[in-house]
Amino acid sequence: MPKFYRFIGCLLLVCCTKMAVFANSSVTDFAVKGIYIDLRTQVMTVPALKTVAQKAAAEGINTLIMEYEATFPFDKHATLCNSYHFTVGEITEFVAYCSSLGIDVIPLQNCFGHCEYILQHDRYAQLRESKNDMSQVCPLSKQAKEVFGEIFQEVARLHPSPYFHIGADETRLLGHCKYCKQKVNDEGISKLFVDYVKEMCELVIGMGKTPLIWADMILQYPEALNELPSGIIVVDWNYGWNPNHFGNIDALIERGLTVWGASALRSSPDNIYLTQWNKHFENLETFLPFAREHGYKGIINTSWSTSGRYGYIYDNGWEVVELQPIRQVYPMSGFDILQRAYADALKKTDWDAKTFIRNYGKEHFGFTDREQTILLEYMSMPQEMVTTAKIEDTQITQMLVQCETLKKKLAELKPKYHKEDFRHLQLMLDIRINYLKFKQVEKLYESNEFNASMREICAIRLKQIEKESKELRKRFCRLNAAYLKNPAESFGTWDYLQKMEEIYYRLLKTHY
Repeated sequence: MPKFYRFIGCLLLVCCTKMAVFANSSVTDFAVKGIYIDLRTQVMTVPALKTVAQKAAAEGINTLIMEYEATFPFDKHATLCNSYHFTVGEITEFVAYCSSLGIDVIPLQNCFGHCEYILQHDRYAQLRESKNDMSQVCPLSKQAKEVFGEIFQEVARLHPSPYFHIGADETRLLGHCKYCKQKVNDEGISKLFVDYVKEMCELVIGMGKTPLIWADMILQYPEALNELPSGIIVVDWNYGWNPNHFGNIDALIERGLTVWGASALRSSPDNIYLTQWNKHFENLETFLPFAREHGYKGIINTSWSTSGRYGYIYDNGWEVVELQPIRQVYPMSGFDILQRAYADALKKTDWDAKTFIRNYGKEHFGFTDREQTILLEYMSMPQEMVTTAKIEDTQITQMLVQCETLKKKLAELKPKYHKEDFRHLQLMLDIRINYLKFKQVEKLYESNEFNASMREICAIRLKQIEKESKELRKRFCRLNAAYLKNPAESFGTWDYLQKMEEIYYRLLKTHY
């Protein structure tokens, strides 16, 4: 056969092989396509939850993971319920509604790390790994199996899902207490972690369900990986970093474990005054293809209302009076564009964020080409935390000018449809601007140049910024009135506004 024809034959074989691979690599290859609802610091109303579920189902989503924390209507463990907890009837109704849409509702019940809302209570003091950090259950606690066996049963009773998520992420205190420290010395930190996870998984398997855990800790300490129950599902959360950020991800696959992935709609350092839009779009562009290529069976788009870490207000030694969330993020009501981006990326192997943003502007808002470009500029604008000790005031000014310039451009846009979604985007930018204005004054207040003669000018500037913030808070509450049970608590309780008011009143008292 002439070389030319052999070349053509090889070329056709390669092309056909690639076409076959592409054909078999279905864009709907994730059996589980889910979203995550975090109710820890922003408690949504039942109608809002139903709307989220309805929109998700329309986009092909078949799973919700619900983290209720203290909003679950516990019975025997009613000590855990906060003032915004749902009723049994509300959760039963919501789960049934989701089922009618073809959506499976998987509950997440932390039992290891992120247990502050449990461990703050004296009733559960015997479970604590540390007396001054309420985040983690001691994996050697003799009471843990009984307590979580009861809690798991209460939660599972309202969720017929075949799956049950037990968390087990970010257990930063492993080996902290003297008994755990001894086990780490004798058997290793991985064995300490895995033995407890196995115990909790036995409870889940005993209820006839499949346990899920997050992947970070077992990837960091994989020595006892082979001792995990074979039926467990491990969820690899990746919000934009190297695939082996926590450890060798291939170890899970080689072990034969079922792996799901998790991207993020809201994650660190997102805050009420900061959203790293570009980071989340890039996360979808890179991680979903990776998850497909590595045979992940499911994908979940997480959405964190807080960092999951808290400050504590103590009384009488180590008695916890109140938990203070370290970060609170703008509600999911403002993230329709990212929710739709995730659903769209699930349907395409060649998904491109910029193309999606332009199409979203055209189809969702009815924007012209020029207006689509402005929306893309907004979604691409960097947003960072401002730490006054580490940033120059000129940098704050540059950020502020960029935001105010973009605000003027957004004001020119005329959405034809879904105007409320657009108002959320405008409000998020306005809150960012208010935050940067405050940071300008704070930078001066915390500088070596600040002296008594500057009190008046700082007080005057802060008074105007505070006045603007109160108007923003009113807008926030109006926009989220039907979405959150208490919108006022999600903006102004534990964020920069509190710090601003404290500095203002210090200046006010010393000035007058």
